[in-house]
Amino acid sequence: MLRTVNATRYVTPLREGGSLPAIVEADDDGLYVVKFRGAGQGPKALLAELVAGEIGRALGLPVPEIVFIEVDAALGRSEPDFEIQALLKASVGLNLALDYLPGALPFDAQDIPRLDTRLASLIVWFDAYVTNVDRTPRNTNMLFWHRRPMLIDHGASLYFQHIAVAYHERSRIPFTTIKDHVLLPVASDLDAVDQQAHLLLTRDVLRGIVDLIPSAWLGDSPFYIDPETQRTAYLDYLLDRLAHSATFVEEAQRVRDQL
Repeated sequence: MLRTVNATRYVTPLREGGSLPAIVEADDDGLYVVKFRGAGQGPKALLAELVAGEIGRALGLPVPEIVFIEVDAALGRSEPDFEIQALLKASVGLNLALDYLPGALPFDAQDIPRLDTRLASLIVWFDAYVTNVDRTPRNTNMLFWHRRPMLIDHGASLYFQHIAVAYHERSRIPFTTIKDHVLLPVASDLDAVDQQAHLLLTRDVLRGIVDLIPSAWLGDSPFYIDPETQRTAYLDYLLDRLAHSATFVEEAQRVRDQL
């Protein structure tokens, strides 16, 4: 189960993100990077952040703690910026947040030699599995915090949910975008981490992750009659993609051999 906290103070926007995430204080006295449901990408971005992030954590990858965060209508009343005020008003209710990592430094290509090849390979495998297009040299979506990498910003994952097809129809794509992955040159253990991932991502683990998806974030697909049917479709997609992981592993290895 994920913890749920309540937003108590809007601290500052993070304007480098297109969806206007922000640092927010919560009632547990913690600081969080909040992804708002009312942003232009809508609840699907939060859903992808949740599912991909928890899959990463299940694989043992370094992902900040993810929590649900309740936003009250009163939070934005004193905000002078009209755009932020409108965002908070549109996001009243349940949103998603990641633990804020004070002092974290951006990861860039010069940091690649600092990564263990097994870890780099697992990150590449994970991004291919969840079809994450945002781990490129231009936008690594990684930080260094306390001398370890942290994976952030998975809202662009699971892009099958943005295409007007039943989810399972996209589960076996090779994910050719992996050619742009910043860690692909050092991902030399893809076969080994593929075996490791199959042991860790059991049906029960994946079922537990998709069961976390709030019903309020579902219901926008014409293919599924209710939130539970839609959750089951997410699970079927993830299981089928895992069963055919050779498709995207072979694609990653093919591209890597050409580097």
